[in-house]
Amino acid sequence: MLHTLKKRLYFVVAAYFAFWAKFVLRRWKPRIVVITGSSGKTSVLHIAEAQMGTQAIYSHHANSAIGIPFHVLGMEPNVSSKADWLVRLVAAPFNIFRSLPPQKLYVVEADSDRPHEGNFIANFLKPEVTIWVSLSHTHSMNFDSLVKNGTFPSHEAAIAKEFSDFVAATTKLVLANGDQPELVRELARAKRGVEVKQLSTKAVTNYELTSSQTIFTIGGQKFTVPGLHPKEVGIGLQMISELTKYFDLPSETSYTQLKLPPGRSNILKGIKNTTIIDSTYNNGLGAVKAILELYKAYPAEHKWLVIADILEQGSLESDEHKRLAEEISKISVDRVVLLGKRTHEYSYPTLKDKLPEGTVVSFVLAGEVLDYLQKELKGGETILFKGAQGLEGVIEQLLADPKDAKQLVRRGTTWTKRRQAWGLPR
Repeated sequence: MLHTLKKRLYFVVAAYFAFWAKFVLRRWKPRIVVITGSSGKTSVLHIAEAQMGTQAIYSHHANSAIGIPFHVLGMEPNVSSKADWLVRLVAAPFNIFRSLPPQKLYVVEADSDRPHEGNFIANFLKPEVTIWVSLSHTHSMNFDSLVKNGTFPSHEAAIAKEFSDFVAATTKLVLANGDQPELVRELARAKRGVEVKQLSTKAVTNYELTSSQTIFTIGGQKFTVPGLHPKEVGIGLQMISELTKYFDLPSETSYTQLKLPPGRSNILKGIKNTTIIDSTYNNGLGAVKAILELYKAYPAEHKWLVIADILEQGSLESDEHKRLAEEISKISVDRVVLLGKRTHEYSYPTLKDKLPEGTVVSFVLAGEVLDYLQKELKGGETILFKGAQGLEGVIEQLLADPKDAKQLVRRGTTWTKRRQAWGLPR
């Protein structure tokens, strides 16, 4: 009952803040770039920032129908309490007089977690440029009813339409992932006169991973990017190159200023001389496939994989986790550690049949994963963590330097209490 009420009120609340935020946009008059897609959009936002720097304002930590108006109004994206909501409701009309940034470029990360969100944000922002990074089954459970009632033939079609609302609202340029047919079909929604460019990993003629950076060769140019990045990031590099050309801004092939937020394949030092690859920000089949391809290329002798459930899949839950098992079975690792009821029920049986005996284990609670790793790690292993459900808390207990915990996702008292419920120490 309460959940249903919150869902119904979501766009009412979003419309209230968007109403006042529009006054700020009219005063500011920025040229708006929207970066959207199922996964990878945060990375592309940071790639854009590494290139464009102080030439633009970026909507960090605000990507929803409520969060983006908050950002425009100069409000923090996270609401800490019911009292904080009341304060914001009262403050919104006064915030239309906020001091405006001198920059005239506004780069916005925009999600579409639920039906109508893409349409809402697109019509609020009316972007000059849209960058559509990817399409996959994220938040699929929110689209179950639209598939069940026949509005869309599949979840892919429903989610694709939601993201393509940004394409339909764009006024000048669309940069899109040309490797995904369902995404490409939706590009026909672009208005007449809007330029549409498709970018592809086919343009990446060489892809190389070292222990600390990723090197892409695209169109004869070598791009050096700090950190570990899947080959698909080559599409993002091309998109931002096109974006800087469009705005007549300088661009570089060495991304020395790039700093990704926590949980995006960050490299950390672990106990017993282990190497931890922290990809705990989220999980989804498309993201898993990309990170597993990266892991294949990563130079390490002993590789372990720790992977959690894919959440919010609704009626696709069984199929997605069986497909997850198929993807995991394609790579060579010394150990696979599964976390969650879904991977245990749907992924574990397949992997137990496909992988050598003793290679795969399955647990329900993150605390059990931690106990297993502390007991079984011999030293020198490289461990890739993918997914949520407390895995950042597992990593925290395995760090060689406890101070590195500040580099992990989901900090704060609320998340500490959740991890305790999952069997993890403070």
